[in-house]
Amino acid sequence: MSLANYSAAKPVVPLFASISSALSPFAEPLVRVTAGLLLLPHGSQKLFGWFGGYGVEATGQFFATKLGLPASLALVAGLVEFFGGLMLAAGLLTRPVAALVFGLMAVAVLQVHLPIGFFWTDGGFEYPLFWSIVALSYAIRGGGRYSIDALIGREI
Repeated sequence: MSLANYSAAKPVVPLFASISSALSPFAEPLVRVTAGLLLLPHGSQKLFGWFGGYGVEATGQFFATKLGLPASLALVAGLVEFFGGLMLAAGLLTRPVAALVFGLMAVAVLQVHLPIGFFWTDGGFEYPLFWSIVALSYAIRGGGRYSIDALIGREI
């Protein structure tokens, strides 16, 4: 039997069907906007020293001395997290921005968090891996109907 023969699951409480139908179009943009906005504070820490961050220069020194990464990557990471977060939240150039976020998070997983272990509470890779997969899904899917990309009718 093929999957085409299966119908959608019926809710146990019929009232939930109308609520689900009404809110369903907003589920994907909710995740996109949230992901973008959650990147902003991380980028502002690296770029501006806000929220307990150290700014570009000190973050670059940390990247170089503690992580063995080029100091210039601090600026790149800050720009991707801050401006990429804004653009992802707005749904502007969603696919390329999400691809940059995915790349940044993949580097964070492999170069920084993987040796520490799994759990994010210990500094492990769980959190950046999750956000890399969220970003990858938008790199594949695009911004959707509630995005600036859709509003202008152009998407890369």
